[in-house]
Amino acid sequence: MAAENIDIELRLLLDAIYLKYHYDFRGYAAASLKRRLTNAPGRFGCQTLSQLQDKVLHEPAAFPALLSLLTVPVSEMFRDPSYFRSLREKVVPLLRTYPSLKVWAAGCSTGEEVYSLAILLHEEGLLERTLIYATDINPQSLQKAAAGVYAVDRIAGFTENHRKSGGRTSLSDYYTAAYGRAVFDKSFRRRIVFSDHSLATDSVFAEVQLVSCRNVLIYFNGDLQNRAVGLFRDALCRKGFLGIGMKESLRFSPHAQAFVELVYEDRIFQKRNEP
Repeated sequence: MAAENIDIELRLLLDAIYLKYHYDFRGYAAASLKRRLTNAPGRFGCQTLSQLQDKVLHEPAAFPALLSLLTVPVSEMFRDPSYFRSLREKVVPLLRTYPSLKVWAAGCSTGEEVYSLAILLHEEGLLERTLIYATDINPQSLQKAAAGVYAVDRIAGFTENHRKSGGRTSLSDYYTAAYGRAVFDKSFRRRIVFSDHSLATDSVFAEVQLVSCRNVLIYFNGDLQNRAVGLFRDALCRKGFLGIGMKESLRFSPHAQAFVELVYEDRIFQKRNEP
C-alpha cells in the first residue's frame, strides 16, 4: 500500500477514535504510531487501517484492545536507577521542607514507577504526608496499577534496580509472593489516587511539588510535548521539581525558561522561583 494512503488512513483512524471515544492521539508522533499499528489490522481480522477504523466505530468492544496498542503500557520498577538515586539525594532533602506533599506520576501505565516513588518516599520518611496522583489515559492500565500485582519473574530485575537506586531496605519487605505473582503492600494505596487523565486534552487538577513523567513525551509530536510541559509548569509550585525520561529534553520547549537544570544527566529540573 502506498505510503500516502497509509498516512491518510492513519489520520482518519485517529479522527474517528477522537470523535467516537474522545481519546486524542492526533498529537502523537506519527512514526511511533505507524510502528505500533503496522500489524494491528491483522490482529483484528482486517486488511487495512480503513477496515480497522470501520470495526472500531461499529464494534466498541474492540476498542480497549486497540487502546492498549496505542498507549504502550510498558514499565518497570525503579527504571533507570540513577534517576531515583538523584531523587533521594538531590530532591528529597528539599521536599522535607514542605509540611505536606503532592506528587503527580503522569502517564503511570501499569503502576511500576508509582510504587517505586511510594517505596522511595516511605524509605525517606515522607510517604505518610504525601498524596500521589497516578494518572493515565488507559483504564485497563490503571486497573492493573491499582491492583499492584506483577509477575514474580520480574521481581529479580525490580530488586536489582531498587538496590542501585540507593534503596534503604529490601524490596521483599514490600510485597507478598505466591502462585507466580507478587502483590505489593496495599497500605501504599492509601497514599495513591489512580485517575484517568489525558495530557492531550485535560487540564491541571492540583498544585504539586513533584511531577514525574518519564518516557511519555517521546511518543508525542512537538506541539503535544509543549502542551504537556506547559501543564507540568502550571501544576508545579514555585521551586517544584520535574522528572522526565532519559531520552527526553526540555531544550526546545517554549516553557524551558520556566525551569533550571537540577540533575541534567537524570533529567531532573526545578521550576524557577518566579510568578
